[in-house]
Amino acid sequence: MKLVLATANKGKVREIKALYSDYEVIAYSELMEEFEIIENGDTFKENALIKARAVYKALDDENLIVLADDSGISVDVLNGEPGIYSARYAGENANDKDNLHKLIDSIQAKNVTASLAHYTAAIAIVTKKGEYCVHGWMYGTALTKTVGDGGFGYDPMFIPLGHDKTLGELEESVKRKLSHRAKALSLAKVILQTF
Repeated sequence: MKLVLATANKGKVREIKALYSDYEVIAYSELMEEFEIIENGDTFKENALIKARAVYKALDDENLIVLADDSGISVDVLNGEPGIYSARYAGENANDKDNLHKLIDSIQAKNVTASLAHYTAAIAIVTKKGEYCVHGWMYGTALTKTVGDGGFGYDPMFIPLGHDKTLGELEESVKRKLSHRAKALSLAKVILQTF
């Protein structure tokens, strides 16, 4: 079964390919030129569905299955920020490092060195048979410093519940078991097995 990912994020593509090794997984950018998708939803679910629908429509091949992820980190001391704005927290053209440092600065501005936080992942599936969406979560603590250089995004500042190392330090095999995206992808796999 061929799954087309509605993302060009290399970190997400790598993670999904590793978890879905029994499927043919390709980024949509391997089939067509990348295009801008306006994520104007109010929730992770809405934005994941917007991305999956846009790519499914652009590919114009009803035999393909499109999978989209919308995910981010929500920090308690910041009333849930950056949430759905995680990928553009430091501005539209910000990169992972810019977003990471803005989040660290925002937490420090609250005069704390850490805060409870959680990651959310919404995985949307769009096919000729319908639209589906599942969620996964990972809880832990957001730090005001980075430790480790593994992973991507906010990984070096996040310690998952029950661990004493950041996602930037943990082995890939450990992260795969804990990951919000891995949990959501596991649920999505149940749906895919019905096709």
